[in-house]
Amino acid sequence: MSDADRFVPKVAVKLEPPKDDPYTAQELAKYDGIKSPHIYVAIKGTIFDVTRNKAAYGPGETYHIFVGRDASRALAKSSLEEKDAKPEYEDLPESELNTLNDWYKFFSLRYNIVGKLVN
Repeated sequence: MSDADRFVPKVAVKLEPPKDDPYTAQELAKYDGIKSPHIYVAIKGTIFDVTRNKAAYGPGETYHIFVGRDASRALAKSSLEEKDAKPEYEDLPESELNTLNDWYKFFSLRYNIVGKLVN
């Protein structure tokens, strides 16, 4: 298996064309599966709709820590700690930046891109 193939889902996923709708951090926070039926996770400012995977991202589930926010730092560090679930990642070592890029590739092959995080 090539390096690029390791991210391809085992079951084909039909994705819609990516959107670039702007979301503020406050707007993104509403998409947590509680205040809204939709569940969004942002990585490096790109917002993914992970609603169809409620078993992992729904309220009370393991990866709910990433929901409704840009959790780039936590993903880069492979951390489930609240203190790491934030967008700042530029200061991380190359190995963690590579992990973050791997997560971005993983998400981009499985979940629709619904927008971009804006200030």
